[in-house]
Amino acid sequence: MTRFNRPPTVRAMALTVMPLFSVACLMPAFAQSQPDSSPPSAQFSSKTGSFVLEAQNFLTENRDKDALIKLSQALSLDNLTAYERSVIYQMQGSAFYNLNALDQSITAFENALTSNGLSAKDRDNTQRQIAQLMIANGRYAEGAKRLDIHLTRSGTDSGKFVEMLMQARVQAKQYDKALPWAHKWFDAAQPQERKHFDILNFLYHSLNQPYKQAEIVRAMIEKWPNDKELWDVWASLFVAAGQDQDAFEVTRLRYLTGAMSGEASLLKVVQYYSYYDMPYQAAQILEAELNAGRIRKTEDTLEQLSSLWRQSREYARTIPVLEEATRISTKSELHAQLGEALYNEGECSRAETAFKRAIDNGYDAAKVWMLIGTCRYEDVQKQEKLTCEMSAQEMENAPISKGRLAAINAFDNVPMQSRQRSDAEKWISFVKAERMTFDKQCEFKAKIRIEKCFKDIERAYEHQFIDGVFKLGDPTCQSFVAAFDKEYRSKDAGRI
Repeated sequence: MTRFNRPPTVRAMALTVMPLFSVACLMPAFAQSQPDSSPPSAQFSSKTGSFVLEAQNFLTENRDKDALIKLSQALSLDNLTAYERSVIYQMQGSAFYNLNALDQSITAFENALTSNGLSAKDRDNTQRQIAQLMIANGRYAEGAKRLDIHLTRSGTDSGKFVEMLMQARVQAKQYDKALPWAHKWFDAAQPQERKHFDILNFLYHSLNQPYKQAEIVRAMIEKWPNDKELWDVWASLFVAAGQDQDAFEVTRLRYLTGAMSGEASLLKVVQYYSYYDMPYQAAQILEAELNAGRIRKTEDTLEQLSSLWRQSREYARTIPVLEEATRISTKSELHAQLGEALYNEGECSRAETAFKRAIDNGYDAAKVWMLIGTCRYEDVQKQEKLTCEMSAQEMENAPISKGRLAAINAFDNVPMQSRQRSDAEKWISFVKAERMTFDKQCEFKAKIRIEKCFKDIERAYEHQFIDGVFKLGDPTCQSFVAAFDKEYRSKDAGRI
């Protein structure tokens, strides 16, 4: 099954989302009164304020190290209020952040919280900032937990924070906790882009939810039908679930919609059709792709095509395929297969040529000569039969007699050491016995004919003795009169 890479790190996202801290947002003026939600004494003393104002100026000028010195001096003052400490720590956290000292920045913001000088709104914002910094610093699980609490409590729908939380959970491999936020991010996306689908695909895969993954992959295929990997994943999900038929349907649909390319993928389609006992359809696809050039014509692919046509009992269609295969290969099996295809089509002469080439290339001579002998014998059955009225010379020269002799010679070529030699001997005996049976039938017919005519001749002689006329009932028996006279009317036989 296809594996998915982990989504990219969220560090860059966290740093992008993390707003630059501005002291002016927290204290527009040192003596200005604060909103009702602010804690008591939300103002600076003149002594503390001077340090803080100077630090703020350094921050504005990007002199973060100088700002940290002033803020450290301010923290060393006696009798600081909770508000003063909280704001100074916030400024310190911002300076450390600007210097990419994230651990120190997190500590400073944590100190701002524990100083208990922030309003509820500022505490909430600071909690979010700490979560972002933790995520940016690779503390994914800890940062995600804080951000989860913040988003759940605040009920915010900000897509950027939802995405960050989801990505942090993924980076922490907390896929089950990432999934609901991924759904929230997916549902809120307008429009839904590939990245939104990819994260659900990844999470369903990681959580071993193949049916959910199959649904999202199918939706992705509808949007990106030419994505080969998506089709492969969809099919592999069914294979993993033992649903081979569904996997085949996916592959078939992909082929029929024209979304499949590449020789390996196309051959997979052919294999699927063959596996599901559809050799005719498999042969059609393979032949079409060979002709289109999307599958190369090699001895293997041509042999595969001929095999599929044979399985489909389309023997005639195997012949041109195998003829092409034998032109580019000397593989003896291909010549033998061509011979068998021609044999099945009753083309014994061409089959014999192919069979002999198979022998020349090292194919089993015994098997080939058995097939040649069988083909010759079957060809004999198509010839005009012998008749008992034919002369011996006519019988000897008849095509059927020559065909029998050729079949006997083929069977006799089966090597003596071969296991098929005994079968060849049986064939030889059978073919010879067939002619012997015919000869005996002719002998029997001739004997019956002679006996019948002799009786007719005997009656004719008896009739002649009575009325002086020799008359045969069957005029054709006249040719046997001399033989009858020799055997029954000669002096040696005691007849007058």
